[in-house]
Amino acid sequence: MRRAACVLLAGALLTACGLTSGSPMVDDVRPGSIGKGEPLKGADLTVTSKEFSEQLILGAIMGIAFQAAGAEVLDRTGIQGSIGSREAVKQGTADADYEYTGTGWINYLGNTEPLPDPREQWEAVRDADRENGVTWLEPSPLNNTYALAMSRENYEKYGTKTLSDVAELSRKDPGAVTLCVESQFANRLDGLRGMAEEYGMDIPAKNVTQMDTGIIYTQAAKGTCTFGEVFTTDGRIKSMDLVVMEDDRKFFPNYNAAPMVNTETLKKYPEIAEILAPITKRLNNEVAQELNARVDVDGEDPHEVALDWLKQEGFVKEG
Repeated sequence: MRRAACVLLAGALLTACGLTSGSPMVDDVRPGSIGKGEPLKGADLTVTSKEFSEQLILGAIMGIAFQAAGAEVLDRTGIQGSIGSREAVKQGTADADYEYTGTGWINYLGNTEPLPDPREQWEAVRDADRENGVTWLEPSPLNNTYALAMSRENYEKYGTKTLSDVAELSRKDPGAVTLCVESQFANRLDGLRGMAEEYGMDIPAKNVTQMDTGIIYTQAAKGTCTFGEVFTTDGRIKSMDLVVMEDDRKFFPNYNAAPMVNTETLKKYPEIAEILAPITKRLNNEVAQELNARVDVDGEDPHEVALDWLKQEGFVKEG
């Protein structure tokens, strides 16, 4: 979601960001609750995604759903950075992916102020992006945004449930609030700096330790730092029994996942919207944490995780 984009000239963008020829998806699937009558039979569609686990899973979910509906699908998932997959859909070298509303609004459309209401955020992105040749379909409840989380032991010790509670603790007992964060989060206005200002947190610099993302989860779980910066759909939250603080003032942007489809493709195959709608609706943070954990914690293959979930939910059946 909030990964560094490739900074390139437009003409070299797709190649340099890793958009290669891809390979066909060959899953032996047929319609379950979606794709009945194979409305995409005869269609040749290309799906794409960014390179991190959740995106690989979402890209596979989309491609498998299209296959069940009768399409031949080319797999171009796993593109490094945000810009490559976005430009592929925009230019028509890929047909669709799952993108995040906050990324669309801030990174692609150049806005600085996110909208606090998830629906309004999606509508704003949808309306503004129409002129770019892409259509945003209905969003999912899945919201992969920033949060602070703590170990179960520290939660029982301090009892904080919201970021307002964390702010109150920082004023009453400054030494109790120590943070483990990424360097990017530490210096962003939509990260630590803005959060501290919004909530009135008084956190001395000596109480903030910057480290790589993966280490943050481990250190928060150990209680080395009271609070760690996390992403709300990360599978390690559940596997490490971390407690996420509610963003009660709605400071962090909404990053709801939604299908982003090339508009010309959607005009040719309007059935895409109906095929993806029930799947997108089922995706939420709990589902994402479970699927992401199977990849990031258990070491399973993202495509197999996606296929297993689609079959488990009855969206597709084995061919």
